[in-house]
Amino acid sequence: MIVVHSFNNEEEGEDEDERLSLELVHRHDSRFVKDVDRVDVIKGFLSRDLSRNQRINEIIRRKNQGNNNRRKDIEMKSHDIEAQPQFQLPMLSGRDEKLGEYFVDVEVGTPGQRFWVIADTGNELTWFNCLNKGHKSNHGGGGHKHRRRSHKKKRTRTKSRSRSRTRTSKKKRRVGKTNNSSCDGVFCPHQSKTFQQVSCASKTCKEDLSSVFSLKYCPKDSDPCLYDISYTDGSAASGFFGTDTITVNLTDGSKGKLQNLTIGCTQSMANGSTFTENTGGILGLGMTKDSFVEKAAIAYGAKFSYCLVDHLSHKDVSSYLTFGTPKEKILTEMKKTELLIYQPFYGVNVIGVSIDDQMLKIPPKVWNFDTEGGMILDSGTSLGTLVVEAYDPIVGALEKSLANVKRVERDVGILDFCFDTEGFDESTVPRLAFHFAGGAKFEPPVKSYIIDVAPMVKCIGFVPINDTGASVIGNILQQNHLWEFDLAHNILGFAPSKCN
Repeated sequence: MIVVHSFNNEEEGEDEDERLSLELVHRHDSRFVKDVDRVDVIKGFLSRDLSRNQRINEIIRRKNQGNNNRRKDIEMKSHDIEAQPQFQLPMLSGRDEKLGEYFVDVEVGTPGQRFWVIADTGNELTWFNCLNKGHKSNHGGGGHKHRRRSHKKKRTRTKSRSRSRTRTSKKKRRVGKTNNSSCDGVFCPHQSKTFQQVSCASKTCKEDLSSVFSLKYCPKDSDPCLYDISYTDGSAASGFFGTDTITVNLTDGSKGKLQNLTIGCTQSMANGSTFTENTGGILGLGMTKDSFVEKAAIAYGAKFSYCLVDHLSHKDVSSYLTFGTPKEKILTEMKKTELLIYQPFYGVNVIGVSIDDQMLKIPPKVWNFDTEGGMILDSGTSLGTLVVEAYDPIVGALEKSLANVKRVERDVGILDFCFDTEGFDESTVPRLAFHFAGGAKFEPPVKSYIIDVAPMVKCIGFVPINDTGASVIGNILQQNHLWEFDLAHNILGFAPSKCN
């Protein structure tokens, strides 16, 4: 069940020098934290990646089994796509919570309130930490007990099972305090002239938002549409839905506005590896109706792209999330393949995987969404996650090439193969390549799959998951490449880049 989105972009007069661009900041950028233990960072990556993969595959299974399995097109006619300036959002790396996301700086509301939020291609909902004087949520502190919709944990063939945490060990925290009038660090919808609450009695709440965990609880028609999301790692967020304006800086120096965007106001949270109480919010880059991506695509040419710098770099360098055609000389060198929109995820059709041009024996069903497989690109997953039938041959081939290195016993979560780098020559590592439909071949740099975990220690950076489910090309594998998502033609383009 692949959802096809039709963006008919026929605007020939669009100014290629004007884009919407956001700076991407990794969580471990020195602007957020000065010192970080690399082993703890990797352990955080692993914990979150496992939980996130369970969530991804739970969503895919639910869509395959339920009414959401129906094929739907999001039609964007040529007159819908406005020839406006493109925009870029800087994406920076953080260093504060040992997790692997990239952040962007956005303004929400009128007048704009600024926040650093996680840029997440695997999430369709954009939400913010929210303090609302006019509505007191019953979540997280007594009152009416709502049924929480959670992602059930499936047992995996990894060593992480003994380390899993239970939901009861987490304490839920109210975002903001009702006795505190300050809006510092939280979004205050009551101070926004353009915020509109979504009613719990509306079709939007009952049907359109059901995929992002809207609740059926509706004592009065005028009450807000509530949501309550929880994950097996203990992360949880609850609040209410509304619509508002997000303001972005355009590359021509002006301001652009995405109006009537559906957002969540999170009023209570519980810590976990998916997010913590310090998370400012999430910019949902998953592709669904009325999502941030759909709104931005209509306004800025039906394309978006990003390029991720090294996640462990200590340099204050930025990546950028761009809506519109990226201004890159390497576009002529870009390889292209079919982009599969599997709401809200972005999938690729994998033909096979090779090590030094030798194709590995991996069953084709592993890469097929219709047989509970597939491969997606996800900015919120750190490492590459592979189902066992792909993990074993890929990691096995890499281990053979490293037969002469000195293995080390180091507690780095579920990473099995780690070694001392004294005398190690990276050029001896065979080149890994993912072969996509149409002949495109993605070859990540060696440092993206033989990763640094501690001084003088490297590990093979793949995570084994269940026997079935979607595998993931995470942000470490994606780094040092420009990725372009052409939503008008369902094409994924990619090319090596320094991201500068």
